[in-house]
Amino acid sequence: MARNDSSPSVPSQINLIAVGTTLEGTISTKDDIRVSGKLKGTLHVEGKAIIAPEGLIDGEVFATDADVAGRIKGDITIQGRLVLKGSAKIEGTIQTTRLIVEEGATIDGTCRMGTLDTKRAEALKSGNGNVTKGQAATAQAKPTKQSSFSLLSGD
Repeated sequence: MARNDSSPSVPSQINLIAVGTTLEGTISTKDDIRVSGKLKGTLHVEGKAIIAPEGLIDGEVFATDADVAGRIKGDITIQGRLVLKGSAKIEGTIQTTRLIVEEGATIDGTCRMGTLDTKRAEALKSGNGNVTKGQAATAQAKPTKQSSFSLLSGD
């Protein structure tokens, strides 16, 4: 049986920063956006941010989800899923819930996913990745869902 909604559905739209376009400043949108040009500033997206292979962002990115095939120089905060395509080049801090990295993508910076147990974080900071039996028991009593790591990749 077909649904009969009394209010018409509003189709989502995709905003576009085309190749050859350079913008400077802050962009905020509730809809998805595709960046094929250059943005120097901050991008706030309540939907999905798509950075095309020719796209460049020099600044911060905040989005619900993101697919990156281009270059980002700055911090990235994604509430949901971040996909780094093989051509992606990231210079900065990544904060996300889920991360998918394809072969060939480069990350020069730090990636944080969720929260890390305080004792384990201190052990890692001090360069001692080994945990004692007491720390292991505490870690098992308070399991962490995700961890953080740092990456530096290049040629």
